[in-house]
Amino acid sequence: MRYPAGVDTVPHIDAGDRAFVQIVDAAVAEAARRSGPWLVCRPGCTQCCIGPFPITPLDARRLRLGLAELERRDPDGAGRVRERARASWSRVAHAFPGDTETGVLSEPSADGGRFDTFADDEPCPALDTQTGTCDLYAARPVTCRIFGPPVRCDGALGVCELCYEGASEAEIASCQVDIDPAGLEGALLADLEKVETARGETIVAFCLSR
Repeated sequence: MRYPAGVDTVPHIDAGDRAFVQIVDAAVAEAARRSGPWLVCRPGCTQCCIGPFPITPLDARRLRLGLAELERRDPDGAGRVRERARASWSRVAHAFPGDTETGVLSEPSADGGRFDTFADDEPCPALDTQTGTCDLYAARPVTCRIFGPPVRCDGALGVCELCYEGASEAEIASCQVDIDPAGLEGALLADLEKVETARGETIVAFCLSR
């Protein structure tokens, strides 16, 4: 694999991440199969693309690689993503719940409310609001990949509020899957910490604006 300028070569981590993404995507596909018509996610439905959320250093690396690949294929498209990211960061930086120099989020409070009032109406920079699709879809963070169907992650069962109308709790639970039963993401993050200086979670706007 040829690594783009500005992205450090870490082949074993990137190979591991590709394997991890395949596991996650396969699990979500199985959840979608079980869900049938209850799952209404589709291109153009962008509610989950509005408002920031934490991404891991592994997500951030994947996004940077994805943007570099888009630059190779479609420089104008990559330029639009960067422009949206810089504009977004300039709008939200003053209220960023963390270190604005490093982009690292502060630790969540006891109630987990880092994002309760932060940039609720801010679209993700990777979102093309004209088409309602993601310009970095193949490189999207894990949160984006698992949003929609019932996915159990770290003990919690999450599901999109727009889906599963009329389904009982038992019916929703019957569709759930575990996305990372072997804990591969945690191992990859530990390896990444050994070779990259970035620590802690950030948001997409900061990641893509640099």
